[in-house]
Amino acid sequence: MATKRKIGVFVCHCGGNISDHVDVEKVVEGVRGEPSVAVARTHMFTCSDSSQQEMIDQIVEEKLDGLVIASCSPKLHMFTFRGMAERAGLNPYQYVHVNLREQCSWAHTGDKIGATEKGINLVRAGVAKCALTVPLSALRIETQPRALVIGAGISGMRAALSLADMGLSVFLIEREASAGGWVSETEMMGPEGMHGPEVIRALLARIDAHERVMLYTEAELIERSGTIGNFDVKIRLRGSEEIPLNVGAIVVTTGFDTYTPVDGEYGWGLDGVVDLKQFRQMLTAGPLVHNGKPVRDVVFVYCVGSRQVKSEACPAPHAYCSRYCCTAATYTAHTLHQVAKQTGQAVNQYHLYRDVRTYGHMEMVYEQARQEGALFLKWKPDTPPVVGQADGRLCVTVKDELGSGDSMEIGSDLVVLVTGMVPRLNGDLNSLLKIPLSKDGFFNEIHIKLRPVETVIDGVFIAGSAQGPKTIAESVASALAAVAKAGKLLKKGYVDLEPLVAKVDTDKCIWCDECLKACPYGAIEKVVCGDKEVAQVLAAMCKGEGACVPVCPYDALDVEGYRDDQITAMIDASIKEAAIA
Repeated sequence: MATKRKIGVFVCHCGGNISDHVDVEKVVEGVRGEPSVAVARTHMFTCSDSSQQEMIDQIVEEKLDGLVIASCSPKLHMFTFRGMAERAGLNPYQYVHVNLREQCSWAHTGDKIGATEKGINLVRAGVAKCALTVPLSALRIETQPRALVIGAGISGMRAALSLADMGLSVFLIEREASAGGWVSETEMMGPEGMHGPEVIRALLARIDAHERVMLYTEAELIERSGTIGNFDVKIRLRGSEEIPLNVGAIVVTTGFDTYTPVDGEYGWGLDGVVDLKQFRQMLTAGPLVHNGKPVRDVVFVYCVGSRQVKSEACPAPHAYCSRYCCTAATYTAHTLHQVAKQTGQAVNQYHLYRDVRTYGHMEMVYEQARQEGALFLKWKPDTPPVVGQADGRLCVTVKDELGSGDSMEIGSDLVVLVTGMVPRLNGDLNSLLKIPLSKDGFFNEIHIKLRPVETVIDGVFIAGSAQGPKTIAESVASALAAVAKAGKLLKKGYVDLEPLVAKVDTDKCIWCDECLKACPYGAIEKVVCGDKEVAQVLAAMCKGEGACVPVCPYDALDVEGYRDDQITAMIDASIKEAAIA
């Protein structure tokens, strides 16, 4: 006969976030009579140090062997309470988290009785699941002190150097003939006025001198196997030579591409219509000249290729803001002013914008451009600027929304389209690494705030503009964040993984490969067991997602922590009638 469980249930007020809409005392009363519940009480903030200590004391005093905490999202405090359970001597996987805030109180703010009844049922389901938990141990995997950085732009170069400075061996690969990326093609960079090629030359000198960094150009990743801490990869050099490597972590910093306007978009294709990159290159040549004549008027059109709306002409819009464009354009305004001042050339510049997003200290760049004479005119998406030709010059028609509201025509020698960032096409790399993409097409992190450089593939990190539009400073900052995560993983020498993974009942399994086809991580392989072939789960690769479970025709798979018997018990417990006085 199974020993009766002793479970502690602790319900959080969450400072009113829960208790304002759910009667937490009635939730406690509703579960106190459950056969396995030994302790049931509330706390104002279960996550506070004092509340955690009180729960630890009760776990120890009552010799509890199970724990249910009903509070906010497990994304916030699941690991907090697992750590607390361990400090109390309780196996952390015998703790069950019930989301009473996002899934109950915030979802039913106008129905306290109904929310309370639902809360009771949710906690009962948590108790039922907890009663069937078993002690589990984390999967410990040794890590190799080597890293692969893919993409040798400024983010990748800074990541490689920082990892090497930690004492790790780093392989830095770049598919182009030279390292440096976009920064190597950028002259003056605002607001500090740094020279892009000089910055890259300095980083390359450090890489060449560093004994722990190996840079491969004209190289690409062609194979990847293994798991976190121990990846076997193969890179191809210059289309022929192949080099096998073993690394513990992978950092992806493949950068971005710039938007290319379609023919006719804001005059694209007309003589004198250029993008911002082309215009900045023109500024480095000295006096600003076009078709042999000094340039007198320049019009900048912002948000080209960003914040688009789906239409017949634009079936796959880039709906996001590219963030860096406004700063780049306003700093170019300052650069243009300096060039004109040095050459004695009088140049009028007009900036046609939807919104100016020079956030943070970049606001000073915008203010400086205005003070130096740049004229900013706001347009609305339903009346965008129209670029044409008249009297042998370019002519831009725009409706100034912040001035008179009338349409005006601006004669111009050059029209500069301020184009945004678009995702770099990395089809082959995507198929190897299997990093999910965001709705905008960039590499997707697990959580933009809580885990901003980690991916669902353990040991694979993303940084820089490969994961979305960023300024240079933001790209480098995210690269250093990825270094911190990867460095911690590799310097520690081992990593502990979740044991909540799929399990195979070899008595039932006859290997039909349906589970392998359903697994997005390739975490299943075929092995011989006795006199038959069966499925085997590669625990280090399994994410416990459970896609394999429902497709198995022989019911041979289960996911630990979410077993069939636990789910069934949760359903049965949650449909019991909750009496609300």
